[in-house]
Amino acid sequence: MKKFWQILLGIGAVILGIFAMSAGKGSKKQFKKDLKDNKDKLKKNRKNKEKLMNEKNVIKTAIDKKEKELKKSRKKVNEVDSSNARKTIADFEKKYRSKK
Repeated sequence: MKKFWQILLGIGAVILGIFAMSAGKGSKKQFKKDLKDNKDKLKKNRKNKEKLMNEKNVIKTAIDKKEKELKKSRKKVNEVDSSNARKTIADFEKKYRSKK
């Protein structure tokens, strides 16, 4: 009986070996096709990357320009003489506040 199981196991191993060897040969065409598709996708992504980098640079320059404008406007706000504002408030209080 022991010899029978060894023969049966050997036959099974041979059949599985043949199946494994034949499965690898048929996929070579599919591999080449997938490889070509991946190369095409890489080219497409590289082109998109260049476009995005250009857009990024445009946006960066716009942001820098706006930041410079903000700095200028902040300087103007800080340069405004506060004595005029105080005088306006005092005049308003004299005019419109009720005197008790």
